[in-house]
Amino acid sequence: MGGPCRSRVPSTTAPPPVAATPAGGGIAAAIIALILAMMLATLDNMIIGTAIPTIVGELGGLDDLSWVITSYTLATAASTPIWGKLGDMYGRKGVFLASIVIFLVGSALSGLAQDLGQLIGFRALQGLGGGGLMVSAFAIMGELIPPRDRAKYQGVMSAAMGATMIGGPLVGGLITDHFGWRWCFLINLPIGLVGLVLVATGMRLPVRRAQGRVDYLGATLLAFIISVVVLVSAWGGTRYDWGSAMIVGLGLAAVLAVAGFLLVERQAREPVLPLTIFRVANFSLATVIGLLVGFVLFSTMTFLTLYQQAVQGASATNSGLLLLPVLLSMVVVNVIVGQWITKGLRLRTVLLVGSALMTASLFLMATMGTGTSRLVAALYMVVLGAGMGCLIQGTLLLSLDSVGMRDLGVASSTATLSRTVGGTIGVAASGALFAHQVQQSLAAKGPEVASAVGGEAGQLTAVGMARLPEAVRVAYEHAVADGAQLVFVAAAVLSVAALLGSWFVRQRALVPTPSDVP
Repeated sequence: MGGPCRSRVPSTTAPPPVAATPAGGGIAAAIIALILAMMLATLDNMIIGTAIPTIVGELGGLDDLSWVITSYTLATAASTPIWGKLGDMYGRKGVFLASIVIFLVGSALSGLAQDLGQLIGFRALQGLGGGGLMVSAFAIMGELIPPRDRAKYQGVMSAAMGATMIGGPLVGGLITDHFGWRWCFLINLPIGLVGLVLVATGMRLPVRRAQGRVDYLGATLLAFIISVVVLVSAWGGTRYDWGSAMIVGLGLAAVLAVAGFLLVERQAREPVLPLTIFRVANFSLATVIGLLVGFVLFSTMTFLTLYQQAVQGASATNSGLLLLPVLLSMVVVNVIVGQWITKGLRLRTVLLVGSALMTASLFLMATMGTGTSRLVAALYMVVLGAGMGCLIQGTLLLSLDSVGMRDLGVASSTATLSRTVGGTIGVAASGALFAHQVQQSLAAKGPEVASAVGGEAGQLTAVGMARLPEAVRVAYEHAVADGAQLVFVAAAVLSVAALLGSWFVRQRALVPTPSDVP
């Protein structure tokens, strides 16, 4: 495919890049602070999931329960690109500090909430800060560390995130059982304060003064578009029918907002999402592949858990533990691949291997039925985790390395946002596929089977399945396995698309150039 070739996106309004802090000049404190911030962003939702039943028991509001999660996700997704652009314009340290402070204030208020409405509102505030945590962390890493060394440090940061994902549900259960659900939020305060002090005192980054104004109109339109995507994904097929006036109206509003956004961004002096960066083929490919990875990751993990509980008879806690093969494999591969990239492994190779592993694992998972053992499922999950470890690492590095120093925030936010939006759409679309297939499979067994599955006994948990009559339970297990298989096949098809996209990535090894070395 040819040798290394760097493409830079010119910017006529931002000041020239300022030399980054040399390695060793506060780098240790910076990396620790970045790890803590990313752990906060990852840990929060992993802990809260286990506390949801207790929260509902104390605050009530079962009908609005999903908004405890959705409000956070919505605010995070909508604010992500704005945080990235603000960091590019005014300096990343101040933006990073602001996002930490907002996140901690939201955490404290969430821990003090007296009803579900307050909790939902405070979670949105927390998500607003959370949107800046990962974006700023990755952009700061890109500014402090030369391209060739980014993979090594990102591997360490990803390992910390993986450990958080693994331990989050267990920690959440322990905190909820022994200290109360409020401490699931309050635990963020001591961790965040340590990170805040390290950033304020130990991180030295240049302060910028952008010549242009903040693209408020573009930011508003982009936040609206992202919010609509999240809402349609969350509401479609559940609260509202896909053909309902609400869903159709939101879709039309999003189309109009996209047209307006493109027009505004072409004319803005400091666009919140510079369209010129998508002229770099590698950046566009990294964004599309990241979207596909988010779709596959979130939908697969969701329905793996459901399959383990409904078909393999695992409890909620055990199903979380049964996902360890995916998470551990992802963490280990992240670290190893980071070291190999540092030594010259090309990003195109990383993406091709990751896409191939992900595709193979999903086609294998599509063969899992009611008789598949947990060991066999675990082996398939190891392959999936290895593929994900390559892809999450590779797409982010490719995004960061495809733009100039002044656009690192936009690159980081776009990479993060593409995975988030892909995951949101993935869960919604996979849920629709799964529900349709389960209904079809049950209908094929006869109306008496379909009518017997319902109410509390029909819940897709080991306890709910055990309450069903033997013949109905077996039929339901087969139906759930059929639904999961369809989800895995759909994810495998998208993985093939990611593999094709990876093939067209320009061959790159991350070696420093004069413009990258401080």
